[in-house]
Parts: sequence; structure tokens; C-alpha cells
Amino acid sequence: MSAPLVTILDDEPEIRRILTETLEEAGFRTQSFSRAREFEASLKRVTPDVCLVDLSLPDTDGLSLVHRLALEQGAAVIIISGRAQVQDRVTGLELGADDYITKPFDPTEVVARIRARLRGGPRAQVQSGNSAQFSGWTAHFDRYVLEDETGGETPFSHAEGEVLRLFLDSPKRLISRAQMQEALGGAAGDSFDRAMDVRVSRLRTKLREDPKNPRLIKTIYGAGYIFLGDVNWL
Repeated sequence: MSAPLVTILDDEPEIRRILTETLEEAGFRTQSFSRAREFEASLKRVTPDVCLVDLSLPDTDGLSLVHRLALEQGAAVIIISGRAQVQDRVTGLELGADDYITKPFDPTEVVARIRARLRGGPRAQVQSGNSAQFSGWTAHFDRYVLEDETGGETPFSHAEGEVLRLFLDSPKRLISRAQMQEALGGAAGDSFDRAMDVRVSRLRTKLREDPKNPRLIKTIYGAGYIFLGDVNWL
């Protein structure tokens, strides 16, 4: 089995050099790019395990790129940015990023965050298969789609898939926010809680849940969430 592939998109040569050296010393394979168009062209040839994306890019809007990656790619997306404002962090997470690291950073922290993503995400083989059936739906984690009973498909992002898999791995059990933070990584706090709320809300929409009375993903106020469906892993 080959080492996980991490792609780095940052227009600062020194940042790319530091990340490349640190990640390769930690056992990862890397590709680095200074322009979004080169980065996106590479995605047509190979899907990385993790994408490190700077927001301040010379040829595109970094947040729009993060949103496209979250919807279209099976890779985890970690923002690395000099934008340290809370709103930037919240916006990045709401658009589908899995994590947000501010510059300047300790390269070893980046390695730890990447390993947390690879342990906790849908790529981790917690169950015997990559598909699960529940309440008339089939979640395909290898293709990042939800299939309904008629065969219609609705895509979900890597970030949404992390939360969905966490629920499907522990049906009918309370999952606290602390447990979500431990399983999915990221810094605890208001931005993490808000990002989780957004991901759950989007999952409910894709599962055609009544937002006022969801039948599958219940909010236990002050405690966390509970998934009420019966799950059969394929």
C-alpha cells in the first residue's frame, strides 16, 4: 500500500518547501503547486488523500476553490492561511473544509492534523465495506453519493461524509460534541460547533428531512446528536 498523497497549493515557495520536506520526512508523498490552474489540472489525473490549500492565491479565489474541492473531490481539504479572523475560519469550514490552520504554523502540527483527518475520515476502514444502507438510502463512501430507493443520487462532500460515517458507525447512540471533535479533529470551540451544525443541516437536507422534526438525525440539546436509523454495512 502506497503512502498517502498530500497536495500543497501555496504561492509562497518557502511554505511549499517547508511543508514538502516535513511531510516527506513523516512518510507522506507530496505534490506542490503555486497556481490553482496547475493544481486543478493535477486532480484530473490523480485524487490525493489530503489537499492543503492557501486562501490568498494569485489566480483564483481560495474559498471558491475549497468549496469546489469539498463537493467534487474525495480528498480531505485543509486550509492553511494567513487570515486569522474567526469569520474566515468559520466561512472556510462552512464551505466544506475539514480543518483550518493559520500562518505562521508549526509544520509538525500540520502533520498531526493530516494524520487526524486520515484516521477519522470516510477513508478509514472502520467497517467491512464502503457502502451502508439505512431508511431507504444507500451511502456510497467510495463515490461520495447518497442513493435513494429509485436510484437517484445526491453527492455529499468529504466533510459531510465524515459526519455521516460517524453517525452510521454508532447508530442509536448519543454522540456528544466532544466525541465529534475527538473523532474528526480540529480545535474545539464555537467555530467547530458551528461547522458541525452546518454539516448536520446539509445532511438533513440531502436526506430530505423535515428541519423542524427530523426523523433520522436528532439533536439532543445540550448533549449532541443521535442517529435513529437501522444501518446495514455492505
